[in-house]
Parts: sequence; structure tokens; C-alpha cells
Amino acid sequence: MLRGAKVGLRARRDSDVMTLQAGLYDDVATRVRADSRPWRPVPPNPDASPYRVSEPSDDVAVFSVVDLDQGEALAGEALLWGIDLHNRSAHVGISLLPQFRGRALGTDVVRVLCHYGFGLRGMNRLQVDTLADNHAMLRAARRVGFTREGVLRRAAWVDGAFVDEVVLGLLAQEWTRDAG
Repeated sequence: MLRGAKVGLRARRDSDVMTLQAGLYDDVATRVRADSRPWRPVPPNPDASPYRVSEPSDDVAVFSVVDLDQGEALAGEALLWGIDLHNRSAHVGISLLPQFRGRALGTDVVRVLCHYGFGLRGMNRLQVDTLADNHAMLRAARRVGFTREGVLRRAAWVDGAFVDEVVLGLLAQEWTRDAG
């Protein structure tokens, strides 16, 4: 397990799947804001869930987030996605279950993902792509040292409307373990 000050990132377990599906995917209003793919009804079955445990892949690293102060209670998911081994870059993604939001866990999750990406995987660049009104993610990324690089105007279709996305980046040479 990768440990931060408040959270741990560990491999996804079969026992995590349905909790993540119920708390993150089945909450349609949250899911359509967290994923660029359209929401579709998924049967309550671990094999059909987008959170199912799968074999490791070169282009994505998937973690379950646990709250270290609550006996390693499952708090959400975190991932590096779009991993580009040639250019040594990846995108950062996190999603916390509703009962774990608003407790500054997101900053610690982003910090631990940066340690994984830069320190363990040798990435040169990590990127956050988030909706312009996702203030929690924007704040967490800035606290860890990400720089706002631009806005993709009306780039995301969310709940019946196009909305802006903000792109933030962090380079390995800018990263410090104790940021945030």
C-alpha cells in the first residue's frame, strides 16, 4: 500500500467493487461529472461493474483509496490513466465516496498519486483534466503544485450541456513530496 498522511492507495479488491459502484457509478449526477464516457445502466453484478478487478495494464494504474484514520475504510478510487510510456506522461483521476468528501482527503490522494507517478513510475508529466466548476479538485491539484495550463472551452458534455474543462500540469522537476 502507498501511504500518505491521511489516505492509503492499495490494489482494488473484489470486496470494493460493489461499494464503489453503488457510491460512485450509480450516483448518476456524480458519475456524469467524473467520466467523459456516457453513463449507462449497469446490472448490480461485480463482473459487469466498471470497478471490477482486472489484470494490471501498461496504460492505467487503478487504486482503491482507504481512509487511514478510519481503520482503512474504503473511501473511493484513484488512478493514473492514459499512461504514455514513450513520453512518460499520465493523467490523474480521483473520485471519493460521498461520506468522505469535504475532508481534504483529495489533496492527500493527489499527493500520493504524484509520488507513485514521479517516484515509482518515472513519469515526467502528470496532468489533471477537470470540469471548471470542480473546485475541490482544482484546489487539491494546486495545493500539490499543479499549474493551470488552460481551459478547453465547452469541451465536456455534462447532463445536457457543454461545459468548460480546465487542464493543469505538473512536471517531475517541479514536484516536491511535501507540497500541499
